[in-house]
Amino acid sequence: MSNTKKDNTDNFMEALTSMIDDLFSNTLSNKEKPMQTENAPVVEQTDNSVYESIEDYTAKTGKRFRMTKEQKNRNLSREQAFTETFGDN
Repeated sequence: MSNTKKDNTDNFMEALTSMIDDLFSNTLSNKEKPMQTENAPVVEQTDNSVYESIEDYTAKTGKRFRMTKEQKNRNLSREQAFTETFGDN
């Protein structure tokens, strides 16, 4: 193997090793941030975001109101769960 090919291979390996190290560093540092799972309920609420009913919620967000597993386990109706989540108006 010529000296030039060996230098190119060494440079490539150094660059690859550096990229892999950076990826691992970023991944490990991101583990400290809380991650949202797909099953976790997402409630998008702002100060001026008040929904009058489930239908109003659907019309404003374009999403179907979904009960949490905990609310289902307590045998709440969808209306009761909605009121619990967004409060009485």
